[in-house]
Amino acid sequence: MISAEHYFDWAATSPADKDIIQKALECSTEHWANPSSIHAAGTDAKKALENARKRAALALGIPEQTVTFTSGGTESDHIALLSVLTRPQKGSVLVSAIEHPAIREMAKMIENCGWKTITVNPDKNGFVSADAVIAALHDDTAFVTVMAVNNETGAVQPVYEIADALTEHCRGKRKPMFHVDCVQAAGKIPLDLTHSGIDSAAFSAHKICGPRGIGILYTAKEFVPFLRGGGQEKNIRSGTENLFGAEAMSLCLEKYAISERNSTAMERYELQKKYAAAFIEKLASIPSCTMIPHCRTADNTEHEFSPWVIQASFKGIPGQVMERALSSEGFYISTGSACSAGRHARPILDTMQLPAEEKESAVRFSFGPLTTPQAMDELFEAVKKTAALFAK
Repeated sequence: MISAEHYFDWAATSPADKDIIQKALECSTEHWANPSSIHAAGTDAKKALENARKRAALALGIPEQTVTFTSGGTESDHIALLSVLTRPQKGSVLVSAIEHPAIREMAKMIENCGWKTITVNPDKNGFVSADAVIAALHDDTAFVTVMAVNNETGAVQPVYEIADALTEHCRGKRKPMFHVDCVQAAGKIPLDLTHSGIDSAAFSAHKICGPRGIGILYTAKEFVPFLRGGGQEKNIRSGTENLFGAEAMSLCLEKYAISERNSTAMERYELQKKYAAAFIEKLASIPSCTMIPHCRTADNTEHEFSPWVIQASFKGIPGQVMERALSSEGFYISTGSACSAGRHARPILDTMQLPAEEKESAVRFSFGPLTTPQAMDELFEAVKKTAALFAK
């Protein structure tokens, strides 16, 4: 059995919290009926589902009617983006170049339906500015999406500034729907979804110690969904409700969502900032190491990064070689998004215009609430040892 002690690929998925899985299983087996059935057994299951919704909303600090349970972050992104297809007139959607493939690839697909995709590039450090978004807007832009935390660089995007800029720019006329992919943000940084101008957001349980196959779509107000079916989840996400997943999702958010309402998670977040700074400082001592982006340092204050994701390159060592070398020693990292694995493409690094050698050598270290500073120290020693072997 693979140990999670030296697992450093939390951005791809997280080890499941066994207590949460067990509690969710007990809930779903006790309330086993279809929540949409009107008989007593169905009503019983419906109450359990709505209780999970209420608790998830409370953990996120949002009204419970804004929570729609989905199959995960990808579907949440898709439901939001595909809603533009219900509009009678075609237009454009604005997508940041650093988005997850769930958004980036689906945006390409809706071009087949007559829509235009506008891509907004980040600066050299991987940040998409509000000014860049506003400059790229067209009069017919109906949808704008910028993720909260990039899954490869850890760069925290200025989504609140973007929301404010969109609101101000569109004052007196219809504002595009602003969607934020929060898959790498929930349980990793504090979030304020009630910030004016944020219309929808996507979440996934398996990034925060929950099961795969369950997520949340936050919607600040009603909208017309493109996908239709039996009308479950306020007709936004049809299909028999996943009570096990909903309960697990709510438990994950209650335990791991970072906010003033959750002192334990907030304290762990503050500690992780210190752990990350120490790890970056140690990486910088390796002669062949270059941080990605270059502005990321142990004492960086100008840019905001998630302390749970760190990316670096090691000169002369292809990323996949470093990944395999560490894996053989029992340390598990990655070269980037698992959803792009096997393609050898690095679209996010491409758009940051990094040198080819740095892109080829880039690896990602990602952490979670179970990661210990001792394990991070041991990871550093393994990385240092591997880098030294290739330097000879």
